[in-house]
Amino acid sequence: MKLKAITAALLAAAMLTACGGSAASSASAAEQTGDLLDQIRARGEIIIATEGTWSPWTFHDEKDQLVGFDIEVAQQVADKLGLKATFVEGEWDGLFAGIDAGRYDIMANGVEITDERAEKYDFSDPYGYIRTAIIVKEDDDTIHSFEDLAGKTTANTLASTYATLAESYGATATGVDDLNQTIELLQAGRVDATLNAEVTFYDYMKAKPDAGLKIAALTEDASQVCFPMRKGEETATLRAAIDDALAELREAGTLSEISVKYFGSDITQAPNA
Repeated sequence: MKLKAITAALLAAAMLTACGGSAASSASAAEQTGDLLDQIRARGEIIIATEGTWSPWTFHDEKDQLVGFDIEVAQQVADKLGLKATFVEGEWDGLFAGIDAGRYDIMANGVEITDERAEKYDFSDPYGYIRTAIIVKEDDDTIHSFEDLAGKTTANTLASTYATLAESYGATATGVDDLNQTIELLQAGRVDATLNAEVTFYDYMKAKPDAGLKIAALTEDASQVCFPMRKGEETATLRAAIDDALAELREAGTLSEISVKYFGSDITQAPNA
């Protein structure tokens, strides 16, 4: 009886070791292939960088829960991929650095494609289309177009497309951490204007109708909002899987529903589509 018990125990131990070895081998194999999606599936979660301070894209609600358009879209994509979505919050300037260093898999933060970014990062298909607004104090009568930004001061996070656009028209951009700080500088008269998404302005004014702000001008073309990720062959399957998930969500009307929930309109359809 003792011999049988010992044999059974050894067999059980061998099976557990084999199972553990199999799991470890899977994780190791994923690392060796260099394929990011394989690595993500091995750990069971996709790590998503976001600010958490930019309503209605990514912010905390009255219960301090992380919510927003980007958050829900990213969560839906993760669900489609059968993965847990793990959001890591940080300041804008550090989010891209985290992508570079491999701390984050993708970024969900209303990120627009630019030529400069496209040289360094790969992007998913667009899940949003937005126009950029010049926002000024409601009694300002000096800015009516982007050309009028020449010699003016603006406030934006310095690594953003908004700061780059303002500077391309001759403005001097002041760096800030978030939208609230931007508005405070504008209302205090310490800057002449700020550039931001048109829909972000409407959302802000809905919450604070007495803010004393207005839109002075809008870009004619809409920019594309996508998920950025590291550039290279290792992200190809991840990018394709995310694009497939976005296509399914668009076809099902889920993207439109999320957009209407946060913006009051559908920003997920390409203009003139």
